[in-house]
Parts: sequence; structure tokens; C-alpha cells
Amino acid sequence: MAVSYKKLFHMLIDRDISNAQLQKIAGYSANITTRLKNNTYVSLESVEKICRVLDCKVDDIVEFIPDEDQVKK
Repeated sequence: MAVSYKKLFHMLIDRDISNAQLQKIAGYSANITTRLKNNTYVSLESVEKICRVLDCKVDDIVEFIPDEDQVKK
């Protein structure tokens, strides 16, 4: 199962918050920002920090996408 953070980036645009601003306020490294942009694994701790800053739920910023072979079953 793949993960997508497109919802997060749409939310940031809607709220006029830059990636750098979120990174600073939430207190995570630039490496996490890169991982988010690449839709790769980010720890639940980092996701929680983002959700606290944005006052949102995990499913507001993360989307789980089934693998193609899972969809065919």
C-alpha cells in the first residue's frame, strides 16, 4: 500500500503556509519535508506534530493508496 501526502500540500496552499514555515513550527527536519514530497515513509510522531500544528486529523493529510494487485483481488 502506497501513501500520498497530496492532501497535506493542498491544505498548506489553502492556508497560505509554506513547507519551511510548517517545518519550523512543527519542529521537524528538512529530511521529513523531502520524504513528504516523495510520498515515502514518515514516522507517526512527525505526522502527529503536523496534525497538532494544523489542527487536523491524520486522514486530512494522509491518503493510503492500495497497490494495483490489491485492487484486482
